Amino acid sequence: MSNKAVETISEATVLFAGDSGDGMQVAGTQFTLATAHAMNDLATLPDFPAEIRAPAGTTYGVSGYQLKFGSTDVRTPGDEVDLLVAMNPAALVVNLERVRIGGTILVNINSFNQKGFKLANIESNPLEDGSLDKYRVISVELTRLTRETLADSDLTRKEIDRSKNMFALGLALWMYSRPIKPAEDWLSTKFEKNEPIKNANLLLLRKGYHFGETTEQFAFRYEVNPADLSPGKYRAIQGITALAMGLVAASQKSGLNIFYGSYPITPASDLLHALSRYKNYGVITMQTEDEIAAIGAAIGASFGGNLGVTGTSGPGLALKTEAANLALIAELPLVIINVMRGGPSTGLPTKTEQSDLLQAMYGRNGDSPLPVIASSTPGDCFETAYEACRIAVKYMTPVILLVDGYLANGAQPWLIPEADSLPDFDVKFAARRKSSENGEDAFLPYLRDEQTQARPWATPGTPGLEHRIGGLEKENISGNVSYEPDNHQLMTDLRAEKVERVKAEHTPLKIFGEDSGDLLIIGWGSTKGSIEAAVAKARNGGLSVGAVHLRFLNPLTDELAEIAARYKKWLVPELNNGQLVKILRDRFLLDMTALNKVQGMPFRASEISEKISEMIG
Repeated sequence: MSNKAVETISEATVLFAGDSGDGMQVAGTQFTLATAHAMNDLATLPDFPAEIRAPAGTTYGVSGYQLKFGSTDVRTPGDEVDLLVAMNPAALVVNLERVRIGGTILVNINSFNQKGFKLANIESNPLEDGSLDKYRVISVELTRLTRETLADSDLTRKEIDRSKNMFALGLALWMYSRPIKPAEDWLSTKFEKNEPIKNANLLLLRKGYHFGETTEQFAFRYEVNPADLSPGKYRAIQGITALAMGLVAASQKSGLNIFYGSYPITPASDLLHALSRYKNYGVITMQTEDEIAAIGAAIGASFGGNLGVTGTSGPGLALKTEAANLALIAELPLVIINVMRGGPSTGLPTKTEQSDLLQAMYGRNGDSPLPVIASSTPGDCFETAYEACRIAVKYMTPVILLVDGYLANGAQPWLIPEADSLPDFDVKFAARRKSSENGEDAFLPYLRDEQTQARPWATPGTPGLEHRIGGLEKENISGNVSYEPDNHQLMTDLRAEKVERVKAEHTPLKIFGEDSGDLLIIGWGSTKGSIEAAVAKARNGGLSVGAVHLRFLNPLTDELAEIAARYKKWLVPELNNGQLVKILRDRFLLDMTALNKVQGMPFRASEISEKISEMIG
């Protein structure tokens, strides 16, 4: 039991920051797991350095993990940080602007020396020059305490120093009254076959936890009560994990095997790793030699009667476009997942952005519309992955699923759905047909379903279902190669009409905030949380503001026009230089205002709040 006072707060934001080798992602992930066990609502923002092996101690190599948690709705990872754990001067320099005035900065004082200052490119000691006077600074000798704790172990100095993140984690868990057992269980499982490493990390975790209780540097600790969540079974889920589980769920509900072809590329590579763990569910994964081979293999899997899926990030989508058009003209189901990162080219490979929307919409030769879906939260990645599979099969078309890199790496509490609550989608393969007069009927590969305009799915090797397939234009109904002008016009229109009929899958848009008023905010992807937090603040200030969030970017819902007509002004925040806003202006002929950001970081709610005030007061 604690002998120190406990102050109850409604929410808090914590940021762990240090070198890539300091284990900040591990510390942040375990703090998140403990917070989930404490039944708080939460949102996370992992922040990785772009340099693979940046020199230790430099600003280029700083890795961070930000987490906001609370007893009320948490929509973003936080605008301002209440506690910054800085393992070295570079981590402090990079993240100081995130800390709120009066917030706490916990530093590893052993790294605050002349060498550390030089690597961080600062001329004076920030702990002594007055630059931190507006904050509460707690100096802890993390390196020395770690070495002293493990002095009798058989670990090397390098192994010992790498373990100091567990001391920091234990101390942070104590400061916010988080349970320590989830981290203990994780360490025991993670290092089950390495007893010395396991025992060292467990000892440091507990040492850090008890250090907070015994040191005079802390007069009290904080506590955040459980959030009022809807009844059900929850787990903390990362966006990448949700994507993988959504694909597996689609496989199980449809009876189709999933084939996932992928070329390693940040930050989509983790989806290949996640899916490779589901072999017992019939998932087949293949790491190919390039992006073109990955999508080509996935198309072959779909032609063979499986559900082909391929994933990539940024420039990888450009390499897949020719093959995507092959799947489009062949009218085969295919799911293309793009975990978007900063561009162009290699750009900001570990940072988030929404700059691939226009590429997804128009980045193919010819008139080649495809359904485009976007995830809005880490948990929503499950639903959108499932939906993309369902639409691809039902309408016999490739579907592009856009996921912001921030969502793929981020986490949140996820209410695990009941399997029976997932929409059914039946798979109908073409069957051999016979007539009583002359034996077998000819197979007509482009005889379309009246409702969806989808052509039949014929698996190779089925007697009587031989047909032509490929990139050349086909004759309507018969599937013969055709160069006739009128036929090409007809087939182009039919493929476009098929995509338009995906509107039947739209669910009514939900308005967050006022049903009508001065300003409507239209968002997509990861901007949802920041938009809703800003709208809530605006309404508390007496402003008439509402927001809608789009899951389907193509085809757009007709309902949006009716909703937009009820407002005087319109704002479209995006992590790009204005892409959805161009599409909306073209479609609805409204003078929509763009709010754009391309800094590799998600919107802060305050940035959207400032724009709301600028537009309507």
